[in-house]
Amino acid sequence: MSRRRRDHVPSRPTWRCHACGSAWPCSPAKLRLLAEYRGNMPGLLVHLVTLREEAAEQLAQLNPDTYPANLHQRFTDWVPVRSR
Repeated sequence: MSRRRRDHVPSRPTWRCHACGSAWPCSPAKLRLLAEYRGNMPGLLVHLVTLREEAAEQLAQLNPDTYPANLHQRFTDWVPVRSR
């Protein structure tokens, strides 16, 4: 039986990882995004802020009483902003 490779992408509207079930972006997704946007951290930040806003809206619709306060940390705080 062959195992199908599962990508570490968000499952909307819960914003859990399709592959591992962790809060997205999970560690493998972060590594992939850093590699994909190598040399373009401003572009990565724009991409992640857009996804963060989409996640905030969808998560609020799932449970209006609970707003995930850590979305900024979860989606963007891990991106390096300084050049090495």
